[in-house]
Amino acid sequence: MKHILLVSCALSAGLAVFPGYAETSHDPSTHDLPANGSSVDDSAVDGFPSGHATDYPLTLTNCGHEVTFDKAPERVVTIGQSATEVLYSLGLASRVVGTSVWFNPVLPEFTEVNAGIERLADNDPSFESVVGKRPDLVAAQYEWHVGDTGSVGTREMFHDLGIASYIMPVDCDTKDNSTGGDGVRTAAFATESIYKGIRELAAIFDVQDAGQVLVSSLQTQESEAIARAKALDLPDDLSAVFWFSSADLDSDPFVAGRLGAPGYMMQKLGIENVISSNEEWPGVGWESIAKADPDVIVIADMDRRRYPADDAAQKLDFLRNDPVTSQMTAVREGRIVTMDAHAMSATMRTIHGLDSLSQALAEMHFLHMNHDE
Repeated sequence: MKHILLVSCALSAGLAVFPGYAETSHDPSTHDLPANGSSVDDSAVDGFPSGHATDYPLTLTNCGHEVTFDKAPERVVTIGQSATEVLYSLGLASRVVGTSVWFNPVLPEFTEVNAGIERLADNDPSFESVVGKRPDLVAAQYEWHVGDTGSVGTREMFHDLGIASYIMPVDCDTKDNSTGGDGVRTAAFATESIYKGIRELAAIFDVQDAGQVLVSSLQTQESEAIARAKALDLPDDLSAVFWFSSADLDSDPFVAGRLGAPGYMMQKLGIENVISSNEEWPGVGWESIAKADPDVIVIADMDRRRYPADDAAQKLDFLRNDPVTSQMTAVREGRIVTMDAHAMSATMRTIHGLDSLSQALAEMHFLHMNHDE
């Protein structure tokens, strides 16, 4: 069977003001040159050398907004598990006063410290609950939580209260979020944008050495994961689809577009994504996916229960019993991989996702594959 690529169309209360921070809107096409380490454009990911203290005030451009810090933030609320785990990994858990938007349990090494920090919400927190923690920084994983139409609050709403906001650059670099939803990738995701976010947060908090240690560790893990992936003897025309969730099991699934984190994994493994959309998570009908008949199906495993299909067990039950999906080759031959949902997003865990996918594929058999061109 010749694989068919699929395309989906794009889909205040009176509160105190906190000092020590300024933010202005910024044209992302305008680039600021670093000046003694005190002003860094958000494309200058290597602008924070280890072994150097941050020269405050520190100004950087983050997702189109220029943000200035007069000192290291002392109280942080995180909106998104990725931002939380990066701060923990930098040794900054003591600065975190509230967390939210969780997909899965925190990384094991942070279980104890995370238990002592208030979880404002499993999903989206309210604006009032965030500012009620009196943060001087809100660190977010996704722009749609604190962007121009933020579901929690806009950057201007936080700015008006003197609260700085920082969005992990992986969600806005090479990505257009103006379309709503999960946005559209304008270029392929690269792990360098993860490292950039780590370096920038390390500079904001004046912990550049910790940032470089973390980046170096992740780069080593990535190199080793890519080497193991390349060592696999996989069929040249292997194809896959990544299923994150669905609003309802009977509705179109949210599957990975070609340029996000799953696309990165597939590219490193030489796998064809049967979804050709540039949207991060387009909704595509099962009939179309079945027609493409991917060799492997990767499903997200998460503790979140916003939708029924968040449950991996329900995904598996659907795939095996639905009259359309049950006839797909990957289902009939048992080539279904369960992956940490947070690894499917552009986060530090993506590197572990690549490694886990490589290991799963290494245990599969593709002897009966016979794709006709």
